[in-house]
Amino acid sequence: MPILSFSSNDIDVITGKKTRTIRKAWKTPLKKGDRLYCYWNLVSKEKMKIFEALVTDVENISFEEIKDNDELAMQEGFKDSYDMLREFKKMYGGQIAGSDEFQIIYFEKLDIDDWKGDKIDEKAMITKRADILFDSGKFDKSTMCYEAALRLDPDDVYLLNKQGDNLSRLGKFDDAIGCYDKALEFEPDNEYILNNKAIALLNAGRIEEAYKASTIAYNYRPSSPIVLYWRGFILEMLGRYDAALRVYDKLIVIDGENPEVWNARGNLLTDMGMLEEAIQSFDKAVEVCLDDSEMDAGAINRMGNAYIDLGKFDEALECFNKAISLEKHNIDFLLNKGVVLMELGKFEEAVDSFNKVLLRNPDNEDAFFLKEECLENF
Repeated sequence: MPILSFSSNDIDVITGKKTRTIRKAWKTPLKKGDRLYCYWNLVSKEKMKIFEALVTDVENISFEEIKDNDELAMQEGFKDSYDMLREFKKMYGGQIAGSDEFQIIYFEKLDIDDWKGDKIDEKAMITKRADILFDSGKFDKSTMCYEAALRLDPDDVYLLNKQGDNLSRLGKFDDAIGCYDKALEFEPDNEYILNNKAIALLNAGRIEEAYKASTIAYNYRPSSPIVLYWRGFILEMLGRYDAALRVYDKLIVIDGENPEVWNARGNLLTDMGMLEEAIQSFDKAVEVCLDDSEMDAGAINRMGNAYIDLGKFDEALECFNKAISLEKHNIDFLLNKGVVLMELGKFEEAVDSFNKVLLRNPDNEDAFFLKEECLENF
């Protein structure tokens, strides 16, 4: 019973794109017609059977012939022969000699009804792998897995929605919208999918259409926090500030312990020129954070900008110091701190802040000219 183990990164195997592999020849080499039992990560806790296959052809080749063969390596999905060699050394514990025999094994995946061993839920297995890759931010690989799962069940609403989310993160908004539209054929009242479609339309620059999708979602679930949050943002993008503020005010009643809600409201109030109210919202966002890891440095920075516009420079400086304590190398925060120090007449400290900006970005013209202005006031 020949067993092959593939790594978690070898996604082409799951999608059916890859139907061959190169392995060190066993004592009893593989031959055409042999049945393969294929697994993910055979020697780890993540061990999982992925399919059975039949060997369709075999080529015998020495390690000397493959170790510098870039073309062969790239056909196998490696960047070059060095990358392939590194993988082989890891696979075989570094125990490879130039005379060692390898095999290029060609195989064909068998339909699950033709398996001789334990059968698996192939769609569930592929979906699980896709979800893990998605949660890890490996969207280029997870989209391949969702695509493979959809080939098994093209009408699965969960998969269509997840593939839409995945494509959105890859910037393929039109394709994502197509996935959401197909999912909505089966569940037209699913507010989460409608909301996801609205976000994709917004990112595609189709703001009026995003608003229409958001309205449908809102009509189905007018108290959904996620629908309200994005509805407020879309209204803001449309310049309908008063309507957006009413949405955020409704959202605060429902989800008032969420700092992102208060941040969004503060941003809107800043754009509306309602600076005192904006500061109150930003302040509330900080207050409801459970710990510093949840604090939004960007929101604190915007609070500082609002204080500057109100002429409250000491309060602004306190905000910028807090934001910098959370993101100590953020150039925008350091630059803003320098500006407010200049307003307070603390030119030497301002120069120090501008120097930190220039250390990170020597071509920052704002920091350079503001520093020169400070030096003239010493």
